[in-house]
Amino acid sequence: MQLTRQSSRSDHPSTVIFYGWWIVVVAFINLFFAVGMIYYGFPVFYPSLSTSLGFTRAQVTQGFLIGFIAAGIPFSLVTGAIIDRIGTRRVILSGVGLIGVPLILMGCMTRLWQYEILCVLEVMGYTLTGPIANQVLITQWFRVHRGRAMGYAYLGLGLGGVIAPISANILIHNFGWRHAIEIAGVISLFVLTPINLFVTRSAPADLGLFPDGNNYIEEAKSTDKSTGALASIRTRNFWLILIGATLVIGAINAIIQHFIFFLTDQGYSKAEASQLLSALLASSLGGRVLIGYIVDRFQKKNTMALFYLVIGGAIPILFLAHQPAAAWSFAIIFGFAVGADYMLIPLVTAECFGISSLGKLLAILIMGYSAGQWIAPWLAGRLFDKLHNYNYAWTIMAEAGIVGAAAIYAVTVPDSKLARSTGKEPLAR
Repeated sequence: MQLTRQSSRSDHPSTVIFYGWWIVVVAFINLFFAVGMIYYGFPVFYPSLSTSLGFTRAQVTQGFLIGFIAAGIPFSLVTGAIIDRIGTRRVILSGVGLIGVPLILMGCMTRLWQYEILCVLEVMGYTLTGPIANQVLITQWFRVHRGRAMGYAYLGLGLGGVIAPISANILIHNFGWRHAIEIAGVISLFVLTPINLFVTRSAPADLGLFPDGNNYIEEAKSTDKSTGALASIRTRNFWLILIGATLVIGAINAIIQHFIFFLTDQGYSKAEASQLLSALLASSLGGRVLIGYIVDRFQKKNTMALFYLVIGGAIPILFLAHQPAAAWSFAIIFGFAVGADYMLIPLVTAECFGISSLGKLLAILIMGYSAGQWIAPWLAGRLFDKLHNYNYAWTIMAEAGIVGAAAIYAVTVPDSKLARSTGKEPLAR
């Protein structure tokens, strides 16, 4: 791929790869570890924690719920403001240690309170190094190709999720769960630290470049009439995005966090359950690639609503999951739609409100949908502990997905902002 890079030291562009695509690679790796490997791989450890330490299904998920309450809420608010002030690079680097060190220490834990404290630290790292920082990073580096760049970056999340369940299962089988989780922490530290230290740059201006590698920064400044954070929060659009994302992200993560438990209850082995979870996340890779191209051509909120609707509509297939054909069908359909999970939220937000206060807005949105992300799995665990099945939980999650899709579809985007977000007139609504 050859793109034009505009140098601050020359009036003539040179045909080299735009540095923004290296930023996409870094975001890919950040999401691979901070979300894909750790968040999606961690449920494979749940049965071991339950068997070895005696945790209930609600307890193994409430660790991250406590982390969200104690660290996710305040850190989300602070992270957005800090990103807007000092840039994403420093924020990401500050969270790398909090991704790896708690995992290493989990190899030594013996009590529930220790697990909960380490989950709080892990959520701090996730908040600083995960979706919010990388979403802002991509948004700063790209305008015209923003959807495609976000799609490529979020392939890291999906690919990490594909690899994590199988690799975690192999590590647990060969080294035991304690050493397996320590290995995950060490690898995260040794990979994330150098790439963010030496490659990550918060914005094109740090290297004397312009977004997308094109010299249209002055035009962008004059046409991007961003809405301020406080004014945005008062709008109907903001609350529709918040409600829709919270409901659907909650439904997605309730399914994923309990998927291994659920499938083993249905008679599948842990290895088979891990393969199905990997297949689900592998299918999400196709969704992320396709969405990345669609949102650069069609209205982002309608694309988001469509994929969210598929998520809600696919969940009832789980009632037939004792049949392998149904389990695999669910993994493929649901997984493909999961490709729209986090990546469209910053795109729709930027489409509605511009980018000048994007860090603050995403911090509030992430705080909101993180409530769904952690409460929904805990709720599903409590319902299982009480009813000894997931039927009621899956019904709630299906309804949440459908209502969330309706909320996103109800968002209204003025044609002028749609044109500015894509760099051209809208092709479809």
